[in-house]
Formats: sequence, structure tokens, C-alpha cells
Amino acid sequence: MLRIDLNSDAGEGFGAWKLGCDEDAMPFITSANVACGFHASDPLTMIRTVRLAKAHGVAVGAHPGFHDLVGFGRRAMAASLEEIRADVIYQVGALWGVCRSEGVRMQHVKPHGALYNLAAEDVSVATAIADAIKSVDPELVMVCLANSKMVDGAMNAGLRFVEEAFADRAYTADGTLVSRRVAGAVLEDIDMIAERVWSMIHDGSIASLDGAIVPINAQTICVHGDTPGAVEMIRAIRSRIKAGGVELKAFGK
Repeated sequence: MLRIDLNSDAGEGFGAWKLGCDEDAMPFITSANVACGFHASDPLTMIRTVRLAKAHGVAVGAHPGFHDLVGFGRRAMAASLEEIRADVIYQVGALWGVCRSEGVRMQHVKPHGALYNLAAEDVSVATAIADAIKSVDPELVMVCLANSKMVDGAMNAGLRFVEEAFADRAYTADGTLVSRRVAGAVLEDIDMIAERVWSMIHDGSIASLDGAIVPINAQTICVHGDTPGAVEMIRAIRSRIKAGGVELKAFGK
């Protein structure tokens, strides 16, 4: 039987400010990427998010990004490899501690935003991230953009990894994500997205923004929690996947 993990970012509020729909989305996903305080979140939000995931049997991972609260981690920063490694250790270690305190085994690490995009293109950045993850806990799994330099980085560090595809983001013909600054980069048609995810799983391919067919081998599918209609989107994807006989299960279970 085919199986797939469905992940979403979580815990991306900060103090009194709330972003996303964690309470509504959590019952329908299998893995949660929890912000660690650099691009969003704070200690209490992290604790509450881990507790929410635990209550719904959802696997927990860290979602480290650039130290950029104002830009939500979506702006590239001129950080050295040493700084990137240290920042990832700091953030992963923080959530790893929260998970320990709540009796939850941390499953994975998925870089966020501009850090994710940079690692997808630069193997030295990807390797620094993977090395940082491994130094905290070698049993953690790195979530990598499918067919990207992130896969090479994880392999360089000898770290387990899974490849990821995005339900709600447009792709270029070379398999990278279309920049959010480009019209049509974020998809919102729920029925189209559900069929698109089915094609990723069943056919191992995805149509790029210009119509090219891009091969893709993903073990986890992401829906962003702040995408308009995210909960309805996740439910539609689940329904389409289950109708096709695919098992929904966290990749670490």
C-alpha cells in the first residue's frame, strides 16, 4: 500500500499575535513543523503547540529559520555557514528540550522560508544544516525539497532524510518553488490542489507553472497553515488520498 505523510507548519504566532489555524488543522495532518522562535513563536507557544500535536497523535518536528521576526524568515540573510549551523543547533535544541519536557519524541527538522530556499540551491548550506541537526540528535530526519541540494547535504552529513513536495505552491520547470513574489506562486483552488497532490503520489510527477511535467518522489506533502482556506485544503487532500487507497502516516512511525 502506498503511504504518505501530510505536514503543516505550526506554532507560528508570537505572544498575543496568532497566525494560522493550528487547532483546526492539527486533527487532519500527520506531522507538524513547529516554529522555534527565530522567524516566529516563543517558548509558551512552542510548549502549547507540542501539547496540541501530542493530543492529536501528530509527529513533531522543528522548523528553524533565519533570525528575522519582522520578515517572518522569508528574507535571505548574509549569514556565514558557521552562523547558520549555530542558529540551527540553537533552535532545534530549544524544541528538542520542549519535546522532552512533554514526553514527545521529536521526529524531524524542516528548515523554514528563506533558509529552506537557500539550502535547496546551495549544498554547503544544506550540509551545514544537516550537520547541525545530526549534532543535536542523529536520529532526527531532515525534510528536504525533493530533487534539491538539500538531499545532497543530508547525504553528506550521513543524516536520514525524506523528500518533500508542496501542495499549495507552484513549481518551476527545474523542480524549484516559484518565488512568492510571482503571480500564481501560491495556489488556492482546493479541488485542483487535491488532484495535484494525487498526481504527485500516484504518478510521481507535478506540472510546473509553465506546463512542464516535473518528476517528483516525495514521502511528505506540505500545506502551509497560513494559506487561505488551509484547513479545507488539508481535508480535501486527505479525502482524495484516502479515496485512492493511500495510507496517511507520519514518516517516522
